[in-house]
Amino acid sequence: MPTITTQYIYLRVMLRQNVNVPVESFVPQQKEAYSIRQLDQILSLEVSQAKLVAGNGEEIQIPHSVYQVLRQAVHAMASGQTISIVSQEQELTTQQAADILNVSRPFLIKLLEQGEMPYIMVGTHRRIPYQDLMRYKQQRDIKRREGLKELTQFLQDEGFYEVEILDCAQ
Repeated sequence: MPTITTQYIYLRVMLRQNVNVPVESFVPQQKEAYSIRQLDQILSLEVSQAKLVAGNGEEIQIPHSVYQVLRQAVHAMASGQTISIVSQEQELTTQQAADILNVSRPFLIKLLEQGEMPYIMVGTHRRIPYQDLMRYKQQRDIKRREGLKELTQFLQDEGFYEVEILDCAQ
């Protein structure tokens, strides 16, 4: 059974400044890469129950659901990705939602008014449920990939992706 010792896990919290972001991002530092890869290998083993050992030697069993979250987060960090944790019940402001979608706030409001995703009014302010925002983002990304695939196929059919061998000796 793997043991995760708290004194050997160093995750630095990188907070974005001057950006209205609803979450904290965890960025693996270069000096942590080896330890994170080792932890990823340990967590990827099939185990019945893992435990956490505190610096004072106290042990606690890690619940399966927490273990799965930890496993996914560490795996992503071992792959060099930044990790953000957001509660799914969270309601976002229009600026926060626009930041996540990487669009302008006015464009997001236009999407809301067109009924592209649900929102609620809190006084005069719109709030977008996080789950609905992520569902919209996933659907948008699928449509984009399908559109790019169709465009690529069309360009291939029209001969725009012909392989030309150039004589570089000229």
